[in-house]
Amino acid sequence: MFLRLVFMLFFLVTLVPSEDKSFIYNDFQSSHLYLDGIANLTSNGLLRLTNDTKQEKAHAFYPNPIVLKNTSNGSVSSFSTTFVFAIRHQGPTYSGHGIVFVLSPTKGLPNSLQGSYLGLFDDSNNGNPSNHVFGVELDTIENREFDDINDNHVGIDINDLKSANSTPAGYYDGNGQFKNISLISGYPMQVWIEYDGEKKKIDVTLAPINVVKPKQPLLSLTKDLSPILNNSMYVGFSSATGSFLTSHYILGWSFKINGQAQNLVISELPELPVLAEKTKSNFLTVGLPLILISLIFMITLGVMYYIRRKKFAEILEDWEQEYGPHRFKFKDLYFATKGFREKGLLGVGGFGRVYKGVLPSSKLEVAVKRVSHESRQGMREFVSEIVSIGRLRQRNLVQLHGYCRRKSELLLVYDYMPNGSLDKYLYNQPKVRLNWSQRFRIIKGVASGVVYLHEEWEKVVIHRDIKASNVLLDSEFNARLGDFGLSRLYDHGADHHTTHLAGTIGYLAPEHIRTGKATKFSDVFSFGAFLLEVACGRRPISNVGENESVILVDCVFECWKRGDILEAKDVNLGTNFVSEEVELVLKLGLLCSHSEPLARPCMRQVVQYLERDIPLPDLSLLSLSSSGLTFGYQEFFEDFPLSYPSSMGNTMSQTSVSIADSILSGCR
Repeated sequence: MFLRLVFMLFFLVTLVPSEDKSFIYNDFQSSHLYLDGIANLTSNGLLRLTNDTKQEKAHAFYPNPIVLKNTSNGSVSSFSTTFVFAIRHQGPTYSGHGIVFVLSPTKGLPNSLQGSYLGLFDDSNNGNPSNHVFGVELDTIENREFDDINDNHVGIDINDLKSANSTPAGYYDGNGQFKNISLISGYPMQVWIEYDGEKKKIDVTLAPINVVKPKQPLLSLTKDLSPILNNSMYVGFSSATGSFLTSHYILGWSFKINGQAQNLVISELPELPVLAEKTKSNFLTVGLPLILISLIFMITLGVMYYIRRKKFAEILEDWEQEYGPHRFKFKDLYFATKGFREKGLLGVGGFGRVYKGVLPSSKLEVAVKRVSHESRQGMREFVSEIVSIGRLRQRNLVQLHGYCRRKSELLLVYDYMPNGSLDKYLYNQPKVRLNWSQRFRIIKGVASGVVYLHEEWEKVVIHRDIKASNVLLDSEFNARLGDFGLSRLYDHGADHHTTHLAGTIGYLAPEHIRTGKATKFSDVFSFGAFLLEVACGRRPISNVGENESVILVDCVFECWKRGDILEAKDVNLGTNFVSEEVELVLKLGLLCSHSEPLARPCMRQVVQYLERDIPLPDLSLLSLSSSGLTFGYQEFFEDFPLSYPSSMGNTMSQTSVSIADSILSGCR
């Protein structure tokens, strides 16, 4: 009985979070830290997070959880910490990627990547509020995907590598003058991080080890951490390397709840490895031969540089100066794609070839699309809109990182989507078939992305080419609408002036073919074709013979007219589907495919229909007829002006819809 009682008490103690309030390490020889990745302790007591290896990550955490919240009101208590670090690298000027002081709900960060992710997150959880992670990063690489300000900065991270606030590394001296610090100097520096639980304020201070703590913080942020942090958290460090050989060290560390962290005893900290020193050499026996060899080498390099410069020559005109941050060098994209070799070809379309690449600086995987544009003025307008579209930020849109212009060629740089385009999972007996749950999630994702384009961004973006082949899938088969090469931008409330017909056969709205003017409602028409495409697993127009085509919307309409619209669904769905959802998508596809623009819903209503927030109108009340559900039968159109007569005959006939105004009322 006594042994059982002892066992139960021991079991309960292990479940209760630690009440540790403070700790200090002037070295780590007997620290008992939790280590993972490549982190280790050196013989003289240094915490060495990384060890001159590439593409690795490391974590070191205090072994016990720290109770951070007050039991009375659930708010996060004040806390402070200070530590001394050093970053040593073998390259001449580059290092990577940095150190993060971190508060985490778990001991270690299992769902994390090395490189630009700093061992904190990966591409699936970065920015997720459920992370409950707070960090202060000492970042030595500029990562454009995380909006880094430079390659030598300090940032406050809350569940996201896009810092809530950041500033160049440095400190303020006694006169309030800012002094720059190079994080990769190799010399030890001290950091102080303080959270005021009453003021809800975070202060971060940085200084060389031989400078007393500056009175003015380097970086501050007013933020209540109570919703971010759990009751108890683990406290420690995360670090990662990329393509450069780097070692990240922690020399000493102090932490305290509800008070000032105890000062480290600088004289007792372990010594860093000695920096390599230059040795003297005899000039005649060593120096002179080296100079001659260097001269020959320089001349050879000059010749190679001239040849290389000619190979990668670009023209940068005055008007492109303002787009500097969005412009890539052709040389970088050439090496990223390994010379645009065929092995890296992802696809070929009517507007160019797409290659997979890895950017040399950040190791970010990208897709590079090569297109041509002959008009000089048209190129300027096109680049202006492409750069604007590069500012779009929405989870269901493929991120456009920038462009490169070389003569009449334009290269567009997008996020790389590992699962490719949606169309390859719908047609031609795909190896992987999407079930209905995946398809319905893809449909709702694309709809959400188009709502953002039409209504939620600073300008109206008309995509003009919504279709399955332009919907890309990430590693978890989430949808992202891409290929903005045909998109056009307008101010909210402005008239759409473009008369350049562009798009793909089967997705073009009748009024778009007739007038050349793209609108939100022509995008809705394309989305309607996309809905039927995904639900039926068939292209909008299919050839069944040399002179005969089958129009998908006609087939769905005939099934609806016979009272069995589910007959039109993809046979590959089998029996594992939700009939109400499939019926909803098919009927919504018909509604969006109406030849009268005002009879179509806006995209916000489409999302409301898909989420069942509002009921779908009864199609029988819309007086639908086959003439009111008409696709354009024209051939594939490039992006150049075309003219058409005012009437396109019976194929463009329209059906007036008596309740169009009531449908549109939800869009106003």
